[in-house]
Amino acid sequence: MAHTLSAKKRMRQNAKSRALNRWRKRQIHGEVRDFLEAVQTGDAASAEQAYKKAARTLDKVAAKGTIHKNAAARRKSRLAKRLNAMTKSDS
Repeated sequence: MAHTLSAKKRMRQNAKSRALNRWRKRQIHGEVRDFLEAVQTGDAASAEQAYKKAARTLDKVAAKGTIHKNAAARRKSRLAKRLNAMTKSDS
């Protein structure tokens, strides 16, 4: 248990920061799930839209420092690979 004022404040800040980080990660999870569902259905247009939303969310979360920028880039790359494979198979 924190005793000093600064330690108590740091605990409050950490709790708020943790809540924000968890919310941001849930946002990523939801956007990626929407993209994967669009890929499963085979709808290229909705998959493209979902990819753009997911990539944008990943970039925003990485900019805030919740996840590393390389982790965001890696996840975007894997999503793009799925999108490209789907559009290539449709053609």
